[in-house]
Amino acid sequence: MSSHRVRVGIIGCGEVTQVVHLPNLVFLSEKFHVTYLCDVSPGALQLCSSRLPHPHKTTSDPNELCTASDVDVVFVLNSDEYHAEHSRLALFSGKHVFVEKPVALSSSAVNSIIDAEAETGNKVMVGYMRRYASAFEDAMKEIGGAGEILYAKVRDIIAPNPVFISQSGTFPQRFSDVSEADKEALSQRAATHVHQGLAVEAEVTVSKLSTDIWRILGSLGSHDLSLMREAFGMPESVLGCNLQFPIWTVLFKYPTFAVTYESGFDEVPRFDAHIEIFGKKKTVKVIYDTPYVKGLPVTMVVRESVEGDENAFQERTIRRTYEDPYTLEMLELWEMIVNDKPVKTTLADARKDLLVNKMIVQAAQKLGQL
Repeated sequence: MSSHRVRVGIIGCGEVTQVVHLPNLVFLSEKFHVTYLCDVSPGALQLCSSRLPHPHKTTSDPNELCTASDVDVVFVLNSDEYHAEHSRLALFSGKHVFVEKPVALSSSAVNSIIDAEAETGNKVMVGYMRRYASAFEDAMKEIGGAGEILYAKVRDIIAPNPVFISQSGTFPQRFSDVSEADKEALSQRAATHVHQGLAVEAEVTVSKLSTDIWRILGSLGSHDLSLMREAFGMPESVLGCNLQFPIWTVLFKYPTFAVTYESGFDEVPRFDAHIEIFGKKKTVKVIYDTPYVKGLPVTMVVRESVEGDENAFQERTIRRTYEDPYTLEMLELWEMIVNDKPVKTTLADARKDLLVNKMIVQAAQKLGQL
């Protein structure tokens, strides 16, 4: 089994596929073999097809890809509105699934995939790549448990993605050749799924602002809020928030400490993303660089007193590997499929992000911000 190559079918040939997943799968060709591509954009499909160095098939029909005999795992990388439908289609077709975050825009949609996973016995992994960074896993060991935490912050303030993507060397392209029928179907699905997540499940008024917040918490926010959850568990409540664009903040309450979440976009061409944990005896900070430039290290900085000398201070910067989190994530996926290794980024885990998002928007509505 150690030499088994997992056959991959990809639904969605947009930016994340062009910049991240397709190049990584080609680099990891001893473990993965892309056999099928699917997209409703002929241009995107042709572009991604041209970048595969081996024979493969293409289609605009997800059902054709999911039922193909030469696909072991389906990568669901298209618009969020279709994640639940296409994940279920893949599971009921006998395939494993890798689905990008956000899994869905409502808990009911996530639950529908969980039910399919349980019924079929096939497995789903959710793409929270930052949580597979070696430095993050090291930091959890460094801090010494939740009882040692005094305060923490999660920060993700960055320039717009095109700044970094344009320097990635992957030369992605956007296409406007999607049919009007497909555009209309996507728009209707978006309205339905947002209404379910916001109005029905969160009991928050649907508006342009609340919709934008809900979607940004599910996309950019999922990176940081899922890191927070793994590090500290679920928060008890939201103490306060300021949900205004382009930068927003939230203060979460935990039993013995608080966590500040700050995120947004500005026009400074840098990537300022980290999680910092202030403990009784040390401070641990995990610093992320843009995931769109391959091979940039994730580093851990530890600041602490010197044992035996309470007046002395030391600072250590640890770079354990240049392997980027997306690559480490793919290696975990391969282990899940080939060696049945459990993964931490399950559907049940991802569903908790929606509960955190619900807490945020409910607090914002009470404060009159939505």
